[in-house]
Parts: sequence; structure tokens; C-alpha cells
Amino acid sequence: MAGRTSDHDLFGREKESAVLDALVAGLPEEGQAVVVRGAPGIGKSALLARAADRAERSGFTVLSASGVEAETHLPFAGLYQLTRTMLDRVPRLPPVQADALLGAFGMAAPPPAGQPPQLFLIALATLDLLSEAAGRAPVLLVVDDAQWLDSPTVDVLAFMARRLGAEPLGMLFGVRDGHPTPLDPLGLRELRLPPLAPGDAGALLDAVEPGLDPPLRHRVLDAAAGNPLALIELPAALRGREAPAADLTSSAIPLTARLEQTFAARLLDLPSDTRGALLVAASDDEGALGEVLAAASALAGSDVSPDALAPAVELGLVTVDHHRIRFCHPLVRSAVLQSASLAERLAAHGALAAALDGQPDRQIWHRAAASGRRDESVAGELDLTAARAEERGAPAVALAALERSITLGELPSRRAKRLLKAAGLALELGRTDQASALLHRVAPLELDVLERAHTVLLREGLETDVSNNVPRLRLLVATAEEAADAGDPGLALRLLRTAARRCWWSDPGRAMRERVVAAAERLPVPELHPELVFVLAGAAPLERGATVIERFERLESEGGYDALAAATLGTAATMMGGYDHAAGFLRHAAAGLRAQGRLWLLAQALVSLSFVSAHTVDWESGLPSVAEAARLAEENAQPRWLTGALIAKAQLSAVRGELETARAAIERAERGVIAVANPSNLAYVQITRGLIALAAGRHTEAFGCVWRVFDPADPAHHPFLQLIAIPVLAEAAVREEDRAAARAALSRLDGAAAATTARLVRTNLSFAHALLADDEDAEAAFRTALGLDLSRDPFTRARLLLAHGTWLRRRRRVMESRAPLRIARECFASLGAEPWHERAGQELRSAGERGDQSSPADWDLLTPQEMQIAQLAATGLSNREIGRQLYLSHRTIGAHLYRIYPKLGITSRGQLRERLRLDD
Repeated sequence: MAGRTSDHDLFGREKESAVLDALVAGLPEEGQAVVVRGAPGIGKSALLARAADRAERSGFTVLSASGVEAETHLPFAGLYQLTRTMLDRVPRLPPVQADALLGAFGMAAPPPAGQPPQLFLIALATLDLLSEAAGRAPVLLVVDDAQWLDSPTVDVLAFMARRLGAEPLGMLFGVRDGHPTPLDPLGLRELRLPPLAPGDAGALLDAVEPGLDPPLRHRVLDAAAGNPLALIELPAALRGREAPAADLTSSAIPLTARLEQTFAARLLDLPSDTRGALLVAASDDEGALGEVLAAASALAGSDVSPDALAPAVELGLVTVDHHRIRFCHPLVRSAVLQSASLAERLAAHGALAAALDGQPDRQIWHRAAASGRRDESVAGELDLTAARAEERGAPAVALAALERSITLGELPSRRAKRLLKAAGLALELGRTDQASALLHRVAPLELDVLERAHTVLLREGLETDVSNNVPRLRLLVATAEEAADAGDPGLALRLLRTAARRCWWSDPGRAMRERVVAAAERLPVPELHPELVFVLAGAAPLERGATVIERFERLESEGGYDALAAATLGTAATMMGGYDHAAGFLRHAAAGLRAQGRLWLLAQALVSLSFVSAHTVDWESGLPSVAEAARLAEENAQPRWLTGALIAKAQLSAVRGELETARAAIERAERGVIAVANPSNLAYVQITRGLIALAAGRHTEAFGCVWRVFDPADPAHHPFLQLIAIPVLAEAAVREEDRAAARAALSRLDGAAAATTARLVRTNLSFAHALLADDEDAEAAFRTALGLDLSRDPFTRARLLLAHGTWLRRRRRVMESRAPLRIARECFASLGAEPWHERAGQELRSAGERGDQSSPADWDLLTPQEMQIAQLAATGLSNREIGRQLYLSHRTIGAHLYRIYPKLGITSRGQLRERLRLDD
């Protein structure tokens, strides 16, 4: 049992002990994380304590914490336990990280109003702090009862667990069976503790209780069922000293309850001051001796000294030092609470609240726990606690505070606001069922205009079906107009942005789209407002294309927009084909969001940037963006954006000729599309499948895939993405019937896109006209297409030259064909577009030309993450600076560079710029 040092603690656990010994022994070379899982009393704490002891004897720094059920609502309480002995080193961190970490512990001012939550900055600060310590000696984190850690702490630990890599940093988690945690999806190594084998159980019982009568020995073994704690604690109870033996052997009572009964029986003969102090300690979230005794004194009405705890220490229920009281097992704590009456538990929380003056968050939680009725003053304080938790990057704690506030609040006028705020936090956390339940409670309430508008906006966040969306669009527009009339144009614009996104996903018809645009343009907001630009781009990407492009150009000229605005503008640009503008906005957004720690939004910006890079076949930007976007989307549980990253990865892989990788990525993406309804991603999947088939030389298959985007009866139909798909459709159309269908589609797009000036749209249409033209019109069509500025579309230009050269050769104009084919082949080689490079080479050989010199590019030698690190290192950034940008430790960056140099044939950082040709 935790708190007792005994040779009996690890009976029958030799195999499991060896696993943890190996982890500790291997830490200097490689970081590892292990979850030790099992039932209460099964030996988790003993194993963790042994591993910690071995690590300390080996010179490691051991940092430990233990989850407490009462602490789950205190943000970063577990993280403070782990790092409190290292807080003197925090000032050595970069100021922004130090402020974030100290702010998490309430030791520095929270971020200013409007600043983003800082969870990822806190996580990076913790990683840097521990990495710095690990540079002197390996570090082992030992966390017992991790299922009861507060949510923000678990998020930070999960962040670190994903990044152990080259760090001499180990993590051990003890988790009770039946308690899912955010650590579960990480796929960490799990060490499950089964009950002791019969022989080991008998040996342990004989060691702790030698000479038991055989009948009693058999009853203990049968009741304990191989649980070590039960084997140690039950003998006395079954001899009748502590609890009725019949109760303890009843098969209807779970073992955990039997053990609680055993511990509860020991409480009966304790002095009243001792029982009172134990009840306060069990209700407390810190276990600090001074505050427990102060609260116990208030509860008793007289002074309670540390001596009052001595009887409990003698019985092995608690351990006490000068600073803290600790229960020897969580079941002791629960037994204390279960044996107290409701009135006694409420009084204990009230006494703690009185003793915690100056600690508002902890105090209000105990005040709330002491309330046996509604209390608006307590509810109001919980609202403030929720706001502070949200500021500190702990939305889950904020949500818990609001839910308690809703329960205790007395004023109907504040109930709706609390429910709506809680629903918004639940959506932010991805807890859609919880958000839906909260909004269901809003429905019968009397709401004002703005509360109704907020409800509509939140319900939109729960909506997954965007197919028959005209009624929903009407509601969004009408609600936006009401919000604007009520004096909140910002809320109105957010509603219309949602409507515009729906218009882009599934065309509701021109009249409905124009209504969305008209409602947005009536709002009293500047015409360069990013949200307004987004509405125009999403609802009318072609009709208002020229207007949006003109506003992009003005915004680029004036500057001054922040990262969030840049992300909005970059997304808007990709929606309406302004890829040349999107790239700048998205790079600005990515840099700003990364610096702010807004990694969930960073994933979205990187996915959009990946699509832009895939279009231009920019490996140096695209491959790292795709890899980082996928990693962040997985970490942050963003299935839609993970799907987008996989689609971009499949596109890039197809162009490179890595067809198996492309197929695997697109198949996984398609599963994501099925799980999370999204018409645009379904269309992108079919376009990408067509690109993969083209790369493989299967033109008919490619046409069939992409045609789905043009078929109004197909779920993949997407009116605007047809303009992205038309080049692939045109290149795949080799059969006469396919060419006829493609020409008809192209004619429709010509009419629809007449008003836009987006360069990508004009380029794609010209490309398709050239490839689909009849023989008598082809010459002029190729001349027109090649006369466009294609400097920012090298892959499109090379494919156009290949098609032109092929057309010339097949018209027996062999000498003329060689120049465009040669340029196309060289361009494909420089782009690494292997299937098209090979095709151009075949055409050249058919035209009578031999020879092709090409060598692998640097991006063929490095993984996407290595390329990203090499690029940053080549700009002169230090390992620490690179790590802060990528949310990795500086030691991990160093390990990557150690692998990068030999791959590039260099020996130093100074050679990177020349090798990667960053000045070109």
C-alpha cells in the first residue's frame, strides 16, 4: 500500500518491475512513456515508487505528482506538483514562455483581454524547462492516479509524451482501470497489472499474516482475488476485528467496496477530532497540513493540533510530515468521505472555504461544494472562476465551473448566458454531445435577440449535414439581420460567415447566395474587414471574384492585419481561386499563430497552405506544411483538418510518383470524409484520385474519378471546385466521348467564371481549352494559354508544354515539338514530378532525341520535418529558436540536424544555405 514501505509490496511483480527497470536504464539514450494500469490496490503505486527510487539512486531527477479527485477542477494543479521544485529556473525561459507558465500557476498576470489561451505555450515552456534539466541529468516524471489529474495538466503531459524522442526524459503514469484519460489515444506503451497468481497470492498472505487458520486463510484468498492490498488488509477484518466478515466475503459486493468497508471500520473508534481532521483532509484538494488543521479547528469549534492525527497514522490510514497530510491509498480517502453524513461533508467544505482566504479559485469551489441549495452569489463567483480558467488556457475547467454555476444560480436572466457560454466551451473542446445537451436546456428559456442569435450560431457548430441547406441558410441570414438591428454587427458577420461557408460547400442557387452577400454588405463594417471579404469569397467566389481580388491587393499593400485576420483572408483566397494571394496571407498567419501557441488554428492554416503548395508543386513548403498540419490535427483531435492534410499529402505524393503512399493517404482521407460530412473534402478526394490515376497513366480511370465533381447527382459534386478539377479532367479526357463531356463542362464554366479575375481560374480554363480544342483551334488555344503569366504555376506550365509538344509531334511537326518537350522534361525534373518527367522523356525519344541528365533534389533526401528544420537552420536560427517555432525541444532539433548533415553531404550548419540554395 502506498505510504508503507514493505518487502511485500512487489510480491509476484518481477516481470513488471523488470519492464520499468529497463525504461529507467534506457532513459539516458531515449525518452519513453509507460502507462501502468490496473485495479485499485493491485500494486501500481508500489511499482511506480520502486522505479522512482531506482532512478534517484542512479542520479536522475525525479519529479512526482499524484492526482486527487478533488483537484480535477483546479487548472494546472498537477503540473504545479510536478514542477514546483524547479520554479526557480523558470526565469531562464524566454519571457513569453515564463509568463505563460507562471500565469498558469496564478503567479503572474493572466494574458491581456483578447489574447488567446496559452495552453501550448505553457506546454512548450514545461518541455523546455524539463529539457534543460535533462541536459544535466535524466529526468523521470512519475504520476500516480493520473485519471484524476486536472484536464490542462493532462494536455500538457500528452504534448510532452508525443515529443520525447531524443530527450533523456521518461514518464510513468499510474491509471486506475475503468477510467479513460486523454493519454489513451497516444498509443503509449501500457503495462497492465493482473491479479497475483494463486501461488504468489498465497506467499504474500503467509508473509504478512503467518499462521492463519486454514479456513480463514482460504476465505482471505478467495475474497482478495489476487489483489495485494486486499491480501494485506482483509485478514484482520475477516477475523471480525473491523467489519462483519459476511459483508466482506459477499460476492455481491465488489472488492473495492469491501476494501472501503475495511478502512471505514477503522474510523469508528478514532477520536472525534481525528475523524474531523481526516474528513477535512479528504475534502481538501491540496492536503497542506496547516490549512487542514485550520479548517478542522473551525469545524470542531476548538483548536485541533497535529497530535490529533497520530491515531490515524498509527492505523496506517495517513502519513504526515511538517507540510502535508497524505492518505495511504485513495480508497482510504473515499472511505472517509463515504462514512460521513451529507451534513458533515458540507460542513467540512464550508470550513475549508473559510480557511482559504486569499485563494479565490480554491475557495469558491469549496463554497460551491458546501452549498446545499441555490446561491446566486456563489454562482457569480464561479462565473469569475470560469473566466480566469479560460484566460489561463483551461477551457475544460472553465466549463466545469460554468456547469456548477448553472446548477447553483438563482437568476433566470443569467441562466441562458451561462448555458450558452458553457455550450461554446464544450464545442471548443470537441464535446459535441455535451454542447448539444446544454443547448437543449436553452430551448425552453425566454431569450433576447442576441441570445437567440448566439444559440443559432452554436447550433451551426453541431450541424454536420450541409446537403439540403436552404432553410438553414434562410435562418442564418434572418438571424444575422436581427443581430445587426440589435446592435451587434460582429455577431451578425459571424453568422453570415457560417452561411457563406455553407454556400461554398453546396450551392443553394444564385438568389440565396446573393442574399447572403447583400446582408453582409449592409453591415456597418469596413469593406476590408477580413470576415466581410470571407463572406464575399465564400458566397459568391466567381460573381464577386474581381471585387475580392481588388480587396486582397489593397490589404497586401496596406498590411497591418494580425494572424487571425491573415488566416481568414488566406482561407477566403483559397475558396475563390486566389492561390497567389493565399500563399502570403497563410504564411503570415502560420507564423503568427505559431508564435501565439494557437496550434489548433495553425493546423487549419497549414492545410490551406499545403493545398496552395501542392498546386505549385512547392516541395520545400508543401511537404513540411503537410507533415506539421497532420501532426497538429491528430494532436488536437481535428478530423476535418487531418483529412485535408492527407489529401494534400496524396496530391504531392502523386506528383512525385510515390503512388503507394498517395493511395494510402487518400484512402485514409476518404474514411475521414465518410466519418465527418464535408462535401468539399469529398470533391478534393475525387480530384486527387484522378491525379493519382493520371500519374499512373490510367486516363480513363482518372476521368471517371474527376467527373464525379461535375455530376450534380453525385455526392462529390461541387460547383466551384470544378474550376480546380478542370485541368485534371482535360488531361484525362483521351477518349472522344470523354472529350465531348469535358468540353460541355468547360463551356458551362466559361460562363460562370466570366466575372472573376482570379489568376488560377483564368489559367485553369485556358489550360483546359488548349487540351480540349479541336485540331483547327488547338494552335491558337495553346498560344493563348502559353501567353499567360505562368511563372507562379510551373507544374501547369510544364504540363501545358508537354501537351503542346505531344500535339505537335502527333501532327508530324517533329522538329517543332522538341523545344516544348525539352523544356517540359527539364521543368518536371526540377520539380521532382517523376511520372510527368518520364512521360516527357518518352515523347522526346519518340521525337528522336536522346539523353536526360537529372539528379535527386534535396527534398528527396530529407523527410518533410527534416526539410523544415534544415530550412529554418539555414536562415540562422538556433536550435532553441527552431524548437520554439515547431513546438519541439532544442535537443530534438539537434538530433534531427545530426541526421540531416550526412544526408546532404555536409558537415556544418554554415553549409546549409548553399546546399539548399535559399538565395536562389
